[in-house]
Amino acid sequence: MLRIHMSGVDLSRVRMATRPDALWETALSFHRLRDRRGSAVFGKWRTETRRRLNGEVRLLSALIPPRGYFPDFLTPSQESGEPYGIDAGMEALRGTPPGRVLAELALLAAERRDPGRSPDSRAEPFGRLADVLRGYHRAAIEPYWPHIRASVEADRAVRGRALLDGGADELLASLPPMIRWRAPVLEADYPVDRDVRLDGRGLLLQPSFFCRVTPVVYRDPELPPVLVYPVTHSRAPVFAEPGPWLGRLLGSTRSTVLSAIGNGCTTSELALRAGVSLASASQHACVLREAGLIHTLRHGGSVLHTLTPLGGSLLRGGAPLAMS
Repeated sequence: MLRIHMSGVDLSRVRMATRPDALWETALSFHRLRDRRGSAVFGKWRTETRRRLNGEVRLLSALIPPRGYFPDFLTPSQESGEPYGIDAGMEALRGTPPGRVLAELALLAAERRDPGRSPDSRAEPFGRLADVLRGYHRAAIEPYWPHIRASVEADRAVRGRALLDGGADELLASLPPMIRWRAPVLEADYPVDRDVRLDGRGLLLQPSFFCRVTPVVYRDPELPPVLVYPVTHSRAPVFAEPGPWLGRLLGSTRSTVLSAIGNGCTTSELALRAGVSLASASQHACVLREAGLIHTLRHGGSVLHTLTPLGGSLLRGGAPLAMS
């Protein structure tokens, strides 16, 4: 079990990441690439990604084992808590002090009890690792970034509602079920027994598309505290593409409903915004969700609807959702 001990000061400094972190998604996606679970969410992504890879798996397999510890330097952090984009993240990774790289590789070797399988910094120059990681990101993450970002934004909408409803306590209590807020300790399912003491530094909550089953924290207690946790994947097609169902969207009422969702709303709010009955709003939301145009996630006793990349693109007349 993971236990994060929080003071009143820490509670006041809990904050949500503003967007997905490119390198956390890159590292955690490598776990998903090698397991067979979650095929409804990750199956299509695995198939397409494997076709695009060109030898990146060999070196990354030595650094990111199927389970357990992988070096903290692969997911650099900022004191500000702002998530890294890929270019800034790679620059930060390349700037890792050599002593820290060697220390974390030694820790990885000790964890695996197989030093022969750990990367040797003399055989694999650090610049080569950065190039391989960047190539893997290009194949596995970049084509899907709008979907990843939309899933994280949907999660942020749910957490934001909780924060507005009841402050930081409600926010922490709203996290996925493998994480439990038992003030003043945030507990979570975790593969090892671990205590983290924030000591007034606060905590960054980083939702992640590719995190699964349990959250992730840094091994080094001196790094800025970050809790990476899984988003809840909606029932909508994860990587939906336009199809015959678009014909079902014709009509001014459903277009109005889609537009009314905006940055997120409950079914009751949707009915009010669109000027339709609650039953009609629920029916329209069901069709939009089945078409892959909206996410629907539960928030307390209600549900929260947010746009998917496809839904946002349709409203913009087909303009793509940019990476950031």
